[in-house]
Amino acid sequence: MSRAFPDAPIYTMLYDPDATFPEFRDLDVRVAPVNRVKAIRKHHRAALPLFPFVANSVQIDADVVLASSSGWAHGFQTTGRKLIYCHSPARWLYQGDSYLGEHGNTVAKLGLRAMAKYLTTWDRRAALSSDRYLANSAVIRERIRIAYDVEAEVVFPPVTMAQADSVKPIPEVVDWLGADAANIDSVDGAFYLVVSRLLPYKNVDAIVRAFAGTDRRLVVVGRGPQAERLRAMKTPNVTMVSDISDGELAWLYGNCRAILAASYEDYGLTPLEAGIWGRPAIALRYGGFLDTIHEGISGMYFDEPTPGDIAEAVDRFEMTKFDSDKIRDHVKQFSEASFSEKLHDAVNGLVALPR
Repeated sequence: MSRAFPDAPIYTMLYDPDATFPEFRDLDVRVAPVNRVKAIRKHHRAALPLFPFVANSVQIDADVVLASSSGWAHGFQTTGRKLIYCHSPARWLYQGDSYLGEHGNTVAKLGLRAMAKYLTTWDRRAALSSDRYLANSAVIRERIRIAYDVEAEVVFPPVTMAQADSVKPIPEVVDWLGADAANIDSVDGAFYLVVSRLLPYKNVDAIVRAFAGTDRRLVVVGRGPQAERLRAMKTPNVTMVSDISDGELAWLYGNCRAILAASYEDYGLTPLEAGIWGRPAIALRYGGFLDTIHEGISGMYFDEPTPGDIAEAVDRFEMTKFDSDKIRDHVKQFSEASFSEKLHDAVNGLVALPR
């Protein structure tokens, strides 16, 4: 979005330069006063009851505000039109059980239940302040309809990773695979890959269990509240890394046998990123993955996020052949140029409306 509108400032409630993508350091990021409170930046989920007030306090003087929202930005106040690009209606309100998971914080669950009516009223009022809604997938379009009775147009997010990105091996993964610098090509296809935030609804634990006690290798990339639990349960054929560079991630995509995804995903970006490198996906038959995976061409599905279903899918995968060129051709339709063009069309349409 920032590349589509390079002169547009970015308004947000919280921003920690050291904890997010470094590209934001070169952009005009404007934060709410609450951002001065380090404890809230670090433990933002604990401050959830405060955020409706914070969101309402953000005032933007612009002809059009493009709000990239999965819970709060659609509540920002503007003097002009509001175009909402919705990644999902707030998961903690409408999918609380899957968002927090079986092992989620009990206090958080009780707090959400106590605040649900207040938060839902605020959320719907904020949603109806929009002039137009865009959804990032077909499943999100349906959730918007159910939550807000609003019809949204689907505009798929783009894949921004390029195959030409600088590729850099990860020494600890190379060592774990038993390879060396002189034989680095031997790692090609030697492992499966998971790239995910480590949250309960991502179901990374089910994938880790599916690989337990097998001779298949699995690399898990990500960070989040579930990290320590996953480290405690994983077997030696599973390794975990985090805070890696784009070049290191590109190396993992380019050398994995396939990417696995078991999350209740709104869109499903990682199969597309792997597809740039001609690598197929094994994913949950759910949500956004139905938009981004062409079954039999760029990947295959399993029906439940359970270790048994995942292991069975990997068995089927190993008896199936995929064409890398066909996978790359499939991914081309999810380009940044197409995304930018559709955003500009939506913004220009709102500018042209009479006051």
